[in-house]
Amino acid sequence: MTVRTPKLVVLGSINMDLVVRCTAIPTPGQTVMASSSNEFCGGKGANQAVAASMVNAQVDMIGCVGSDAFADRLIENLRQHRVGTEHIERSGEASSGLAVIAVDDRGQNSIMVVAGANACITRDQVENARALIASSDVLLVQLEIPIEAVLTGIQIAKEEGVRVILDPAPALTHCPAELFQVDLICPNESEAAAMVGHAVDTYETAISAAHTLQSRGALHVAVTMGDKGTILLTGSDHHVVPAFDINAVDSTAAGDAFAGALAVHWSEHGCLVDAVRFANAAGALAASRRGAQSSMASYHEIETLWRTKK
Repeated sequence: MTVRTPKLVVLGSINMDLVVRCTAIPTPGQTVMASSSNEFCGGKGANQAVAASMVNAQVDMIGCVGSDAFADRLIENLRQHRVGTEHIERSGEASSGLAVIAVDDRGQNSIMVVAGANACITRDQVENARALIASSDVLLVQLEIPIEAVLTGIQIAKEEGVRVILDPAPALTHCPAELFQVDLICPNESEAAAMVGHAVDTYETAISAAHTLQSRGALHVAVTMGDKGTILLTGSDHHVVPAFDINAVDSTAAGDAFAGALAVHWSEHGCLVDAVRFANAAGALAASRRGAQSSMASYHEIETLWRTKK
C-alpha cells in the first residue's frame, strides 16, 4: 500500500539564533564567561518546518524575514531542507528575527527573542495563503508572531477543514478564546502553567491543566514534561507517554522537533498516542545534539529509537 506524503503548512517565526555556551546561565546582575558562541538558523516556526521535512512531509512556510544579511541565509537554509518559501515575505522596515540563547553544561537553556520581521506578518499575508492552507493536511502554529496572524490562520484552517496544531510558545497568560479552537495544543510545563494559572510540575497537575485547556476548546492536549514524558488527553482519557533516556546537551529545539514530528506522524498514521511516542523520540534525539535545525533527526533515526524502546 502506498502511503500518501503528509502536507503541512507552518505559520510562524524565522530567526537567526546566537547560541552562547556557558557553565551556568547567569542570574540577574551576574556576569559569566562563556566557552563558545555560534550562529544557527532557527525560529520556532522554521525549526518545526525543518523537523517536519526531516520526517518526509511536504512542508511550506508562511513567515517574514528582513532585508538584511541574515535574510538570504535563512531562506536558503529552508530551501535546502525542502521547505517551500513562496509565502515568506521580506520586510523593508525590520531586521530578521534574532534569538539569543544561553545553554548550560546540563543542556538547559534560557532564550531571549527579538521579533524583528516576524512582527510584520499580517492578517492579509495569511489570507493570501488561504489556498495553500486549504490544500494541506495540517496547519502548525506558534506564538512568536502577531496573535492576529495566528488567529487568522486558525480561522482559515477551520473553515477549510484542515487540522490545526498549536504550540503555545512563548507562553501567554491572557489568551483570546479563539486561540483554543484547535485540534491539538501542546504546551510544555511552564507554558501550561501560564495559561491555567497554577503550577504544572507533576502528572496530577499536568492532567488538571490539560482538562482546563480542553474545556476552553482544544480537542486534544499534550503537555510535554521533559524527562517525565508527556501527558496526553484525548477525549476523557489521559495517557502518560514515557520519555526516552538520553544524554541532553542542548534542549533548545527539542520542543520544536516534538511538534514537527507529531504533526507528520499523526497525519500519516492517525493514532495520536503513537504520534506522541514518535514525537518524544524526535525531541530526545534533538536534545542530544547541539543547535536547532541542525539537531533534527531523520525519520529512520527516530523510528530506530522508538522501535528499540517501544
